[in-house]
Amino acid sequence: MRDESKSRAARSTLQSSLHYSRLYSSVELQLEADMIPAVVLMTLLWSTDLQAQSVSPPAELSVRLVNGTTSCSGTVEVFYRGEWTGVCFRWWDMMREIKVVCRELDCGNPVAESIGPLIEDGRRGVRLYRCSGHESSIRQCGIGGPGFCDGKYYHHVICSESVRLVDGAGLCSGRVEVKSNQSWASVCEADFDRQDAEVVCRDVGCGAPAALQEGLYGEGGGQTWDKEFQCKGKESLLLDCDTSDRENNTCLPGNAVGLTCSEPDDVRLVGGGSRCAGGVEWYDQGEWRTVGSFSDVMSIAVVVCRQLGCGSTVSALPGNTTRGFGVFCSGSESSLRECRRTYDLRPGLTVICSDLLVQPDIFLTDPMGGVFRGHQGPEMFRGYNFTITCSTQPQYPGGSFLLTFTSSNRTQTQPAVNHSAAFLFPAADDSHQGNYSCVYDNYVFSHNFSSESELLSLTITGN
Repeated sequence: MRDESKSRAARSTLQSSLHYSRLYSSVELQLEADMIPAVVLMTLLWSTDLQAQSVSPPAELSVRLVNGTTSCSGTVEVFYRGEWTGVCFRWWDMMREIKVVCRELDCGNPVAESIGPLIEDGRRGVRLYRCSGHESSIRQCGIGGPGFCDGKYYHHVICSESVRLVDGAGLCSGRVEVKSNQSWASVCEADFDRQDAEVVCRDVGCGAPAALQEGLYGEGGGQTWDKEFQCKGKESLLLDCDTSDRENNTCLPGNAVGLTCSEPDDVRLVGGGSRCAGGVEWYDQGEWRTVGSFSDVMSIAVVVCRQLGCGSTVSALPGNTTRGFGVFCSGSESSLRECRRTYDLRPGLTVICSDLLVQPDIFLTDPMGGVFRGHQGPEMFRGYNFTITCSTQPQYPGGSFLLTFTSSNRTQTQPAVNHSAAFLFPAADDSHQGNYSCVYDNYVFSHNFSSESELLSLTITGN
């Protein structure tokens, strides 16, 4: 019995020891589990602190674009004295400041500039000035600040992302280069066609292609693009086009493609009865805005007439009652977007260009059926009466038509009645054979204007 009691006591002691051992182990494991998140958190904080110490701040006067749709668009910011700050100043220039910003960020051509976010009251920013457009960094321009911004908005910039035109006369001409593996490469003329050119011109913010020629703007010193574009012509960006491997892996010297695009259709003249006369407006941020001038209105007018293809400048009148953002041009720019501008409101201006009148029409009729269409144009039987009619669109009242006959230097003049005039010729003979044209003359805006029709070539044939 005594041995059995000892055995029970021993078993009880052993069970108690096992119970407390398990309990202690459970508590120990729970404590270790509770400590794991704290240990992980301390490790992450320590690692983050090391990373923060290892990442150096941006270089002074670095530039970036924020809140844009691509890496090459957004509001311009400069790292100045330990913080990123906006750039604010009165004047912007696509060919100067914005061109340098796009170049420093390794983007393509300047495409557009517009007002960015509203500047909060008392917000400070840096000023960028005295850029020539040839600098590789804004550090080479003049930078002032920080100071209170006197404008109401920061500036938003769009640069092309994957294509650029270099060594051209303006923003819409140059040697085509595409971005490949973080470097720029020329494109071989054999790998580039009209449909590709349409997309490139659209991508860089210009109009339709005007000229496409190899070696037109030099060769460049870099590599050559090793693909062939398969654009359909309707794509918005060159990145949207398909590509394929080149059939010929060599591009001979002098074959780098040069492209000239027409200027963008972002300027118009309104209220003057003609596309070549009226108040100047600029399409900006989805709407047409009045263009104002500080002083030299004639330089602005020269650029506007050139961009619209309206000939030379006849007059430029300041003081339009509508006020618009200020523009300053030298007169040598290809388009208005290459001029300097500010969002300070200035009086608008009215521009009159030389090609004010539309081209008149000229056509041949006869009441007796003696005219017919020949291989070289209209032909007339001898002895039949015929009439040459001049007409024009109803732009302005009055005016007159001058009918010229180049074969004998003969002319006839009639007043324009209902914007047309009819010249009757009885009994056609060989002396009537030759080239005719209509010249419409009118006196408007205190100036004489004229416009000439195409030639009408008339042949006199047998009875």
